[in-house]
Amino acid sequence: MAASSSTSVTQLPRLLNDRSVHSHSDRFLAVQDSGKAGCPALTLLAISVLQTGANDLQTAADRLVQQSICASLARTFPRLTIIGEEDLPSEDVSEELIETGASEEILKTTFPSQYNNIKEEELVVWVDPLDGTKEYTEGLLDHVTVLIGIAYEGKAIAGVINQPYYNYQAGGNAVLGRTIWGVLGIGAFGFKLKEVPEGQHIITTTRSHSSKLVNDCIAAMNPDKVVRVGGAGNKIIQLIEGQASAYVFASPGCKKWDTCAPEAILHAVGGKLTDMHGNTFDYHKDVKHMNSAGVLAALRNYNYYASRVPESVKQALVP
Repeated sequence: MAASSSTSVTQLPRLLNDRSVHSHSDRFLAVQDSGKAGCPALTLLAISVLQTGANDLQTAADRLVQQSICASLARTFPRLTIIGEEDLPSEDVSEELIETGASEEILKTTFPSQYNNIKEEELVVWVDPLDGTKEYTEGLLDHVTVLIGIAYEGKAIAGVINQPYYNYQAGGNAVLGRTIWGVLGIGAFGFKLKEVPEGQHIITTTRSHSSKLVNDCIAAMNPDKVVRVGGAGNKIIQLIEGQASAYVFASPGCKKWDTCAPEAILHAVGGKLTDMHGNTFDYHKDVKHMNSAGVLAALRNYNYYASRVPESVKQALVP
């Protein structure tokens, strides 16, 4: 694809079409990529041999995936603002990390006219190259996601959640990995939408960053069950696939790159994601990265959970 002009229409579908938002996960999976003879995978395997600890491998994976995503998008969409979790220096990126091509599924999708006149430079892309880093280093691979969120005028309007290890325990004949994507006004795809049975209150929350404040807030929800998993993207998947009814994290910690893509996908299917005060998140390029007042999300019955957030929690978390 050629670089687009700033006045070109349908920037959003073109951006979502780009293969770099769908097929980057092999950068740290060390799985085969028939189009590139596995070179990036071999690079990562070499890095893993030289590692001195789990965090070294995690950092190498973060950087490799983010370089692939950001460099690929920047080549096709040079006027984009791209903000990633890793603070990487500007440097030449190997051609082996550049993705090209498009998603046939998105090419066939009709986008609402409200997106037709968005200019490339008006979009902000938030990238988390490895969401669920602690779980990744512990071998809990089903918790790991790659997140790419797209914001316009400060609002999350589209998102991609790639689950690179989806089905990794399902046997040799299973298809490894999947991509979930969504756009406001269209819906979300790549999964089967399912709700928790009516009347049940199942909370998903942090596995590795718990605290008294987090646990007190969960207890106030009077849950039937609490599911502790890693990764913000993974928690939203729990909501949209009927494994949990609310995501409750009464603590600072999540960043804008953790919530932009999940928020867009959840909102595209009628859910809601805010901070613990009920405030929506702003994704302009100059906002602070930390979501300092926590995260509260639900596919349905958001008001039920929002009404049960204790005042002590709200007072402890300053937006």
